[in-house]
Amino acid sequence: QVLLVESGGGLVQAGGSLRLSCTTSGIIFRTNDMGWYRQAPGKEREMVAVITTQGRTRYEDSVKGRFTISRDSAKNTVYLQMNSLKPEDVGVYFCVAGGPTIQIGVRPRYWGQGTQVTVSS
Repeated sequence: QVLLVESGGGLVQAGGSLRLSCTTSGIIFRTNDMGWYRQAPGKEREMVAVITTQGRTRYEDSVKGRFTISRDSAKNTVYLQMNSLKPEDVGVYFCVAGGPTIQIGVRPRYWGQGTQVTVSS
């Protein structure tokens, strides 16, 4: 059974920071691209950040320079450091695993349950 368990969401003031974590089990972590998607109220889910098995990263344009994705294979965990948070960053953040790759326009195979991020202005 594949499990992706997110933590670290919460309420923060605009300009603040949060660090999301996602611990995985049931997959071979080192062979999977990992990423974060988010779903804002009334909007479709969108890719926020992806990190490949080789450590290459890509980001949604609005978070470039503010968010950093990283992975720790020893802990089977992927992180999303979010700085300079804005009210438009509000949403449910989902950890994803590619199973094995994450490609633009293709829904990742594995999803966590999501963690809520709220940014007050």
